[in-house]
Amino acid sequence: MKNPTAAILIIGNEILSGRTQDVNVQFIARRLADLGIRLEEVRVVPDIPARIIGAVNELRAAYTCMFTTGGIGPTHDDITSECIAAAFGVPWVLHEETARIMRERWGEDVNDARLRMATMPLGAVPIKNEASIAPGFTVGNVHVMAGVPRIMQSMFLALEPELPRGERIEMRAVYGIGVLEGSIAAGLGEIQDRFPQVDLGSYPFERGDKWGVTLVAKGSDIPAIEAATAETTALIAAQGVTPVRGEPD
Repeated sequence: MKNPTAAILIIGNEILSGRTQDVNVQFIARRLADLGIRLEEVRVVPDIPARIIGAVNELRAAYTCMFTTGGIGPTHDDITSECIAAAFGVPWVLHEETARIMRERWGEDVNDARLRMATMPLGAVPIKNEASIAPGFTVGNVHVMAGVPRIMQSMFLALEPELPRGERIEMRAVYGIGVLEGSIAAGLGEIQDRFPQVDLGSYPFERGDKWGVTLVAKGSDIPAIEAATAETTALIAAQGVTPVRGEPD
């Protein structure tokens, strides 16, 4: 089975300025791995229409599905929805059913600003949002979600049953404290050559006054992952260090 592929487009000046730290990628990446969808690209763009439109059109053509986060609130700088409409070449129109739900829930508090959150590209399918009512939406293979983590997660979980499936992507990790990357680089490269179907990564860390390295094997071929992990474990042990399965605390 061939694994579907995905990209995430993070939209917002607040991410690029450093004011806000993105925490959505980790959540989405882990959920996609469980579904067997291979996340292959994450991109961050500012609140500039041309940059958003260009990135959307490039990524949706390159991957099975793409996800956007950010820019679908009620303020002037929330322009993602309009840009998605422009990318698909369709009008940006009020989604009447969404507006009706908002009016039922919020009554007289539904002003023009809030109705921006009910305005979508023509033909968009809303993504349910149990956290705050105003939905995300899907157009083609593009899934548009909020940037606020709690709300984004609600949207993703509602969307999840509709996403494609592949072979589950799993990871195995082993680490050694006192191992330096330079001492295992050649051996790790040889293991990678023997298991091309596995993605092997080396990640150094520091604990107190000691360095260590975590070796991670990732893929959907479980026997190959286990075999590669056995070899990376032996590689660490050959340095005179006791290997430990899992990630360091």
